[in-house]
Amino acid sequence: MSKSKRRDIPLYDTPLIETHCHLDYLDQEQLAETLARSREVGIERIVTIAVSAANLDRVFELTRAADDIWGTQGVHPHEAECYDSAVANIIRERGSDPRIVAVGEIGLDYFYDHADRAVQRRVFAAQLALAVELNLPVVVHTREADEDTRAILGEFSSDLGRKGVIHSFTSGLALAEFCLDAGFMLGFNGITTFNRADNVREVVAATPLGQLVLETDSPYLTPVPYRGRPNAPFYLPFVAEKVAEVKQVPVEDLLRAVRRNSQALFFPDALA
Repeated sequence: MSKSKRRDIPLYDTPLIETHCHLDYLDQEQLAETLARSREVGIERIVTIAVSAANLDRVFELTRAADDIWGTQGVHPHEAECYDSAVANIIRERGSDPRIVAVGEIGLDYFYDHADRAVQRRVFAAQLALAVELNLPVVVHTREADEDTRAILGEFSSDLGRKGVIHSFTSGLALAEFCLDAGFMLGFNGITTFNRADNVREVVAATPLGQLVLETDSPYLTPVPYRGRPNAPFYLPFVAEKVAEVKQVPVEDLLRAVRRNSQALFFPDALA
């Protein structure tokens, strides 16, 4: 899409919570600009996500960089073969920190298969057990692994107090229904704006307003009309706009619902 067809980021009255991005990709100048622009469009809180043993420290440091940044600690399935007792202890030690709001990004990825599938399953289960121990929600990645994701989540879901979110949900309705019935949230991002994402919009339509959160997964998955540029939390209003369209509700109604959902998931004290 040409630059001339791009429009300004819409502004809404209800503050937004960015539930999933990767601020550790940014240098200091980019971080400062991203935070400033995000605040300008109403992003009140940002959750930046850990994915590997190599970026646990950086994500933790970022939670000290600004009052509106929180983080997670966890190992992505791509990095499952790097998970060991030392990494588990880091996650355990930081799990009580008030700026760490979840164990994640954890899960299974059978699309890329960067790690042995048996190792992925073992590490996923180990980190779910850690989340139960820490009484934290989980941020789950799943791709082309619906059956095993369902089986492993089923072993732990009843013991997870605040459950968690299946982020960037692109799986089928069967897994969506299982996760929703078990009390998990589903996270949706710029994919909802893509022309060929009817399958995702079908799941959006089927997801109750009370179990839906918004994310960008930036710097990936930039929404229309800014595809081709690096993604950022300040593009989240475009995701809200599309999800509200699919749900056939006013955007402000959607934003009030997803703000409550995000608070219940990651910031329960904010609901008091």
